[in-house]
Amino acid sequence: MANLEQKIGKKQVLVGILGLGYVGLPLAREFAAAGVKVLGFDIDDKKVRILNSGRSIIKHIPHQQVKAMVKSGKFSATSDMSQLKKPDAILICVPTPLTKNREPDMQYIESSARTIAKSLRKEQLIVLESSTYPGTTREVMQPILEQTGLKAGKDFYLAFSPEREDPGNKNYTTKTIPKIVGGLTPKCCDLARRIYSFAIQTLVPVSSLEAAEAAKILENTYRCINIAMVNELKMLFDRMGINVWEVIRAAATKPFGYHPFYPGPGLGGHCIPIDPFYLTWKARQYHMATRFIELAGEINTDMPHYVITRMMEAMNARRKSLNGAKVLILGLAYKPDIDDVRESPSLELIELLKEHGAKVDYNDPYVPRTHKMREYNLQMTSKKLTAAMLKKYDVILISTNHSDYDYKWIVKNARLVVDTRNACANVKAGKNKIVKA
Repeated sequence: MANLEQKIGKKQVLVGILGLGYVGLPLAREFAAAGVKVLGFDIDDKKVRILNSGRSIIKHIPHQQVKAMVKSGKFSATSDMSQLKKPDAILICVPTPLTKNREPDMQYIESSARTIAKSLRKEQLIVLESSTYPGTTREVMQPILEQTGLKAGKDFYLAFSPEREDPGNKNYTTKTIPKIVGGLTPKCCDLARRIYSFAIQTLVPVSSLEAAEAAKILENTYRCINIAMVNELKMLFDRMGINVWEVIRAAATKPFGYHPFYPGPGLGGHCIPIDPFYLTWKARQYHMATRFIELAGEINTDMPHYVITRMMEAMNARRKSLNGAKVLILGLAYKPDIDDVRESPSLELIELLKEHGAKVDYNDPYVPRTHKMREYNLQMTSKKLTAAMLKKYDVILISTNHSDYDYKWIVKNARLVVDTRNACANVKAGKNKIVKA
């Protein structure tokens, strides 16, 4: 281990990042900018070629930044997993989805561990970043890695440090978001902390792997439950004739004891719709029901159905049927001004609309075309917005409130607008065309 500590002390470590997506690539950028050499790994050959050519694969990471990383000689990418023996530290940034039964799908973590085990060597530090249930690193990763005969905490080092990426957030970057670190042993934690200190400003060490894993689950469960609460209040206040957005704005003027959350057409992104269910699954092993979390999940999962119901009510009031109607969805990404469609409620809205017989198109300035995903293969292309094009649709459904959209112009040229994001709050003319959902 003295050799690894010497490399860290001299800033001569090679950092390997397994998974070059929305988590791995920003992390690679910060290490490279700090002068630490990074070798990125991904199974997608096309992605590797694009990155090595100096082009970005993520909208909010400019091509210039990737070009600078490559040109500096501090970053390169490969799909050759035999090269995993080279890095001194391997940071695992792979997906942790749910199965169709809403149980943890460990295939990517297990596959990553088996791949690393093939070339695991002494003095390597292995860190899992993927959001998961407490116990994953110790119960899933460690046994697979120790099948090599090497012992965690003695021959190699094992830690967990949850990613905290927020794509499109202009106030915080990977570098400035405090990073939690937990290790199998105190030494594992210290080595991980020292590695990350090259790229991250603030490190938050905790006492164990499980404490670090639980912290990330807590963050996202907190948001899931509070979003579910305002989604339920949105449905209630709608029946009462009260504008939930006005209520939230008013409540948010209280300078203490309240934090605003906002309703929407459903949950999106890789964390909030998924992570709480990892905890409910783990809780069952301890014979405990997590009722708050499960209820929140039910409410949030049902929101796309609520949007469709509101749309059908609005069309019925205009003597129109959703069956055979032409619907344009604005926004495919799960939140404004990014190109990330993971778990986006827009995807389910498209499927539900088609099930009701509607003819559906979409527009998203950040997502020119859909790609095959685990549950969806829509094979759709973003339609160009023109006044004439807007007029031909029976309904315009605002699913993602991108700042690129001119909502006043959209309402002016639309027959009916179903607004799930309060995007048209400042539109005065044509209010009779707007339905909140």
